[in-house]
Amino acid sequence: MMPSTRVLVADASSTDGTPEIVMSFRDRLNVSIVPGGLPSAGRNRGANLAETRYILFMDADIQPASQSLIRHAMELAQRKQLHCVTTNIFCRGANLSDQLFYLTNNLFQHLSRIHKPFSTGMFMLFDRQRFTELIGFNEQVHFAEDYLLSQQVARNKFGIVRDGIYTTNRRLTRMGRARVARLFFATAFNYWNERFFLRDHKYWQT
Repeated sequence: MMPSTRVLVADASSTDGTPEIVMSFRDRLNVSIVPGGLPSAGRNRGANLAETRYILFMDADIQPASQSLIRHAMELAQRKQLHCVTTNIFCRGANLSDQLFYLTNNLFQHLSRIHKPFSTGMFMLFDRQRFTELIGFNEQVHFAEDYLLSQQVARNKFGIVRDGIYTTNRRLTRMGRARVARLFFATAFNYWNERFFLRDHKYWQT
């Protein structure tokens, strides 16, 4: 299946050899590089080139917790005709406070199905037609573009697949755990306030 799956990598002028590493997989994957920038711009550029029914957005620094994660997400989306599917986030090798942070994030995702769905951009499977109808990620906002997009999905069209992905505590370490926590809760309480998301919270400068 993977050799026939199109993989589009948005590269924001990285200096770690990402384009060269990606293109070294050309003999095994249908892979291409697209211009990146802030996540919303890079994701939209990749989505504009997609032709499949579903688009899977994944961050570069995450790892599926199992080899069957993507297949299970696809099966859930197809079985229930969902527009958006996400999963749980785990922080491998982190201390207790960092693990609790992501457990809180996972709880928030599950509770969001009661009011406004929240899918993390780390792993977001989207129905391409619905993605296009919603005009993709808002490129004017400075952060939480994943939150703004997913909350437009109907509750009965949103799902969370069991299993999860592993991430690092890199941003918690760089920004400071207290600051990230404050921003996290401020985001949740400002879901209705577009001006909050248009402000530059220096999220991508750390």
